[in-house]
Amino acid sequence: MSASATRNPASAVEAVWRREAARVIASLTRITRDVGVAEDLAQDALLAAIRTWPETGVPDNPGAWLVSAGKRLAIDHHRRQRMIASKEDELAFGSPGVVESNAIEESIDDALGDDVLRLVYIACHPVLSMDARVALTLRLLCGLSTDEIARAFLVPSTTIGQRIVRAKRTLADASVPFELPRGDELAPRTASVLRVVYLVFNEGYAATSGDDLIRADLCAEAIRLGRLLVGLVPDDTEVSGLLALMELQSSRAAARVDAEGRPTLLLDQDRSLWDRDAIHRGLGLLVRAQLRGGHGPYVLQAEIAACHARASRAEDTDWHRIAARYGELAQLTPSSVIELNRAIAVSMAEGPAAGLAILDGLLEDPVLARYHLLPAARGDLLEKLGRAAEAQVEFERAAANATHPRERELMRDRAARCEDDAAKDA
Repeated sequence: MSASATRNPASAVEAVWRREAARVIASLTRITRDVGVAEDLAQDALLAAIRTWPETGVPDNPGAWLVSAGKRLAIDHHRRQRMIASKEDELAFGSPGVVESNAIEESIDDALGDDVLRLVYIACHPVLSMDARVALTLRLLCGLSTDEIARAFLVPSTTIGQRIVRAKRTLADASVPFELPRGDELAPRTASVLRVVYLVFNEGYAATSGDDLIRADLCAEAIRLGRLLVGLVPDDTEVSGLLALMELQSSRAAARVDAEGRPTLLLDQDRSLWDRDAIHRGLGLLVRAQLRGGHGPYVLQAEIAACHARASRAEDTDWHRIAARYGELAQLTPSSVIELNRAIAVSMAEGPAAGLAILDGLLEDPVLARYHLLPAARGDLLEKLGRAAEAQVEFERAAANATHPRERELMRDRAARCEDDAAKDA
C-alpha cells in the first residue's frame, strides 16, 4: 500500500474503481449470468470499499478485494433468490421446492479465460441495437459515466441513460449466455466490438472530462482488448488494422502534453519522445493487414497514422498521401468528422484556402454543431491566411464548445493571440 493511498483512501478508491470496474463486473457476470445484477453487485462492493478502506487502508491488491467482496454479495443474492423461489413453490404446491445445485459457488473458481472479453461480446450481442451495444460496453468496460458516453456520441445524456437501461433489460430477458460467439456469429459481433474498442481508446486518447487530457488506463485497456481480439480472429484484417492504429496513436502520448499538462499540437510535438517500440509494433500489424489484402476503415486510418509515424520531422509528413487516404475513408464510411480531418490534410497538402473551402461546407452540419474541433480548425486556417479577427471568433467559439478544460485553455490562448495580431493590423 502506497503512502499516498494511506493518506487519501477516498481518492484511491476512485482510482481503483476506474481501473478495475470492468474486471469486477465481468467476473460477477460470469457468476450471476446477468449484466444488470452484476453491475449492481459491483456497485455494492464499491460502497463496501468506501466504508472499509478509510479505516483499514487500501489493500495491496484492491482489485482482488473488490472481486472477492462482489462474489460474497453474489452468493448472498443467489441464496436469497433461491429462498424466495422455494417459498413461492411451497405456497403454490404445498411442499418445499427442489433445492438448486451449488452451481454459482462452483462457477466462482472456474478458469474460463478472459472475462472482460466475454463481457464485451455479451454487450455487443445482436439482440441490441448498435448504439445500445456501444453505450453499454463503454459503461461496463471502463466505467464511463452517462455524461462521458453522451459526449462521445454527441447526443443528450438522457438518451444514453435510456439506452443503457433498455440494453441491460433486453440482455436479461434474452438470457444471453456468458460465452464467446462461434462460427458465423463471430464476424458480425466482432465488427461491433471493434467499434466499441475504438471509442474506448478515443476516450482515453482525448479525454472528454477529468483533469488529464490523456487517460492512459483506457488506452491500455483498449490495446489489451485489441491484442486479445487479434489472437481470437488472427485473419481479420480490420482487427489487425485497429490494433495497429491504436499502437501508432498511443506512441505519441508522451509528446501530446507539456509539463503543465497542456495539449501540444501534432506539428509542434517533440518526436524524439514518441515511443519507437509502439511504432514498430503498429507498423508490423499494418503490414500484416495489408499483406492479407486489408483495405477497410481501420486499416486506412492506420495507414494515415503510419504516415505521421514514419516522418522524423513534421515537414517530412506525406500530406498528399494522408489526404488521399481520408478521401478513400470518406467513400467507405461517410462521416462529418472524417470530412473535417480530410479538410485539415488538404490544407497541409494544398494550402489553407483549399482546406477552408471544405470546412465552410460543414458549417451547417448538425452533427458538428457543438463539436469544438470544427471552429478550432477554421480558426487555425483563418489565422494562417492572415485573417486574425475572424480566427479570434472561431477560437472563442471552440473554447465555448470544448468539453475538456485543457482544450478550452488552449483555444482561449489562441484567441488572445489572434486578438493581439488583429489589433496590430488595425
